[in-house]
Amino acid sequence: MILEEKLKLAIRDVPNFPKEGIIFKDISPIMLDAKLSSEVLDFLVDFYKIKGIEAIAGVESRGFLFGYPLAIRLGVPFILIRKQGKLPYDKISHSYDLEYGSAVIEMHTDAISHGQNVLVHDDLLATGGSASATAALIQKCGGRIAGFSFLVNLSFLNGSEKLSLYSKDIQSLVSY
Repeated sequence: MILEEKLKLAIRDVPNFPKEGIIFKDISPIMLDAKLSSEVLDFLVDFYKIKGIEAIAGVESRGFLFGYPLAIRLGVPFILIRKQGKLPYDKISHSYDLEYGSAVIEMHTDAISHGQNVLVHDDLLATGGSASATAALIQKCGGRIAGFSFLVNLSFLNGSEKLSLYSKDIQSLVSY
């Protein structure tokens, strides 16, 4: 069985979460399966090891789950992208609009070197708001967007359109 099929069997649909009418794609069953988690990480390492990635930015919080081990395996820095007020050191912020308001993300000012090739990693691509805000934040610090990596893409929400302004390299392991 190919990896995509294994992931689709593991990912759980949770109806009406976080609100009525939404079907949440829950990746937590993947975390319960060490063998499947290892397969995911091995696949990501094999895919990205020749892409010239110089750092990985993980979007809070599920982007940390595979983003950090991927950075370790590739031998590159891992950059924490967090919600406002969660980072302790000097930070730079970026605010962006959501469907129902706005949000602010931050990262440490010393996390990126000018011109560094950064992969943005998160668990799920929906509308692209968080990932595009992360890309804008990285660019504010002089970084370049090497691409985007997701476990799941909800392709019917067209998030990749928003991200294509930053990079055409948008990868996911599973699409719905």
